[in-house]
Amino acid sequence: MSRIMLAVLGALLALYVVFGLVLPALFGLLKFVIVLAVVAFAVVALVTVVSKSKR
Repeated sequence: MSRIMLAVLGALLALYVVFGLVLPALFGLLKFVIVLAVVAFAVVALVTVVSKSKR
C-alpha cells in the first residue's frame, strides 16, 4: 500500500516540477530568444539602411 502511495506522490511531484518549474523556464527562455532576434533584426536593418544611404 505504501508503495502505491509513494508512486502517486512521486507522480504528483514530477507533474509539479514539469508544470511549475520547467515549462515557465522554457517559455521565459523562448521570450528572451524572440526579443533578442527582434533586436538583431532591427540592428541589421538599420546598418543596411545607413550603408545604402551613404552611397
